[in-house]
Amino acid sequence: MSDQQPVSAPAPDAAVRRARPADCAAIAAITLASWRAQPDDLLPRDALDAVSLDDLARDWVDAVSSPPSPRHVVLVALEGDDVVAYALAEPSHDPDAAPDGTSCEIVDLVVRDDRTRRGHGSRLLAAVVDTLRETGGNELLTWVATGDDARLAFLASAGLTADGASRTLEGGLGSGALRQVRCSARID
Repeated sequence: MSDQQPVSAPAPDAAVRRARPADCAAIAAITLASWRAQPDDLLPRDALDAVSLDDLARDWVDAVSSPPSPRHVVLVALEGDDVVAYALAEPSHDPDAAPDGTSCEIVDLVVRDDRTRRGHGSRLLAAVVDTLRETGGNELLTWVATGDDARLAFLASAGLTADGASRTLEGGLGSGALRQVRCSARID
């Protein structure tokens, strides 16, 4: 037997599954943390300070417990038993989306800051695609802030590329505007 210590510990168990109501407090905490990481002109601190974590968790419970359709899905990534990331997907509402609801949009995919670069985003994206296939979907879309080169590269590595559509979101909680490009991929 060697006296040397192992170089690194094994990675914790990682998995993805559909969210459960018991996950919603963790999802709410991840959501609020991601909102707080946004520029102040998009989401002002005073507006964020007014957000109740309990109210946000209740909103997530509603989304998890009563989805309007099989294509409305909340998935979570786990390390052991801890929720470390989530994805929210639903039928796309874009004007050029398939009218039969087979276009699915990833509305949000967020990994906790202290759990990035561990494959959680990739596992969530793959699970969204699997869910889309199971429900007869054939196109995956998502909107990305211009200048978010890391997210654009991540999506491109998974086969989603900018498709020429863009939009500007204004108003909301902040006074700033958010310019976005759409990335998409056909699902066979």
